[in-house]
Amino acid sequence: MRYNDFNSYLKTKFGCRVQKITIDAGFTCPNRDGRSSTGGCIYCNSKGSGTGLFNKGISISEQIIQGKSALSKRYNAKKFLAYFQSFSNTYGPVERLKKFYDESLSFDDVVGISIGTRPDCVNDEIITLLESYSKNKLVWIEYGLQSAHDDTLNFINRGHNFKTFKDAVDLTKNRGIKICTHLIIGLPNENKEKIIETAKIISSMGIDGVKLHSLYVIKDTKLEDLYNKGQYKCLDQKEFAEIVCDILEVLPPDIIIQRLVADPHKNELVAPEWSMKKTENLSLILKILENRDSWQGKKFER
Repeated sequence: MRYNDFNSYLKTKFGCRVQKITIDAGFTCPNRDGRSSTGGCIYCNSKGSGTGLFNKGISISEQIIQGKSALSKRYNAKKFLAYFQSFSNTYGPVERLKKFYDESLSFDDVVGISIGTRPDCVNDEIITLLESYSKNKLVWIEYGLQSAHDDTLNFINRGHNFKTFKDAVDLTKNRGIKICTHLIIGLPNENKEKIIETAKIISSMGIDGVKLHSLYVIKDTKLEDLYNKGQYKCLDQKEFAEIVCDILEVLPPDIIIQRLVADPHKNELVAPEWSMKKTENLSLILKILENRDSWQGKKFER
């Protein structure tokens, strides 16, 4: 591989196929409930990439059991990570968080936990709770940053600045917790230079993993309004793939790449259509790296 992929990392660590089980725990977001804002980020709809299963009465344990069954059949997975994905999964009283996390880790073949959240939704008490699990389980926390540029964060109504992210990383480091950062490629008013600058900034921060996402337009969002008015234009497929390769080149070679392309819901997607072609997008990225004779970390500067 020309980049340090997550599946290989997990297989090396556990000696078998490990799959994430996506969990919906019914959390919300300070960017929606009024603490920071009520509108959410301009690209996020009211579902927040969630399934709604918890609010439909499907418990954490039931979601784990269903996920194990499906992933065992599809991937021959032997072990699993509990992945709290939708909205901000550290946004609540620590007692509630502990109840959910404990429940997800009560299965012998669930070897770890991955928590998707925002950098403005953690404190020392929450990080101490996650640290306690790291003694026996693999613990990842995924901080949505999207961009290191405050003007961009303000435009997309992110509800926090880059310093908030830096403070969260500083709070989390050296606590036995792996840190993954989410970056979005193609945000409004960002050119390639600004995107690469974000990648270089996080490369200097001791981050353990990165998730890259293409910005796609989904229904019932502010971004859809901008798109329909001609005020936002999506990247084309090759532009996106080229920028992914540019980012990989400047990242440290040891950072784990958890994701290179996003997975939009077909019934929500407005544009671009190519964002549905995950396999094709991954193949294009690898082809570009091969044509460049390039790899993750080739241009990384300490």
